[in-house]
Amino acid sequence: MTYQCDEKKAGDVEFRCYFQLAIMVIGGKWKPKVLFHLGQNGAVRFGALRRAVFGISEKMLIQSLKELEKDGLVHRKVYRQVPPKVEYSLTDVGESFVPVLNAMYDWGRSYASYLIASQQSGCGFEAGKALQNLDELVKVAENSVA
Repeated sequence: MTYQCDEKKAGDVEFRCYFQLAIMVIGGKWKPKVLFHLGQNGAVRFGALRRAVFGISEKMLIQSLKELEKDGLVHRKVYRQVPPKVEYSLTDVGESFVPVLNAMYDWGRSYASYLIASQQSGCGFEAGKALQNLDELVKVAENSVA
């Protein structure tokens, strides 16, 4: 199948192909991680989200959440109380992206299996599948934080 990459416009957004549009919305280092965590955990407070998305700065998390909210994938709920409480969750549009994130997670497991199998003979790697004992075979980095 050939995809047309003519200029297109949906709402106020201009793009050339639908893949480009998807990357415009979910692309970058942090947005997929934020979406994956929200997809796995439902409504999450900002501090818990920051701890869960390893390595993200507060500034980048705020920026990613604002962009995802603007694009309609994330909902921000403010509880009017002292101290203030804010929770983030996926919208229906954000939820529709969860199967893609889960497929990426599964592919990551399969690719980790490939990396292990390429260093060991006879471990029974099959493209597109994860090794059954993958979690036992994956090495934890020595400088990893528990």
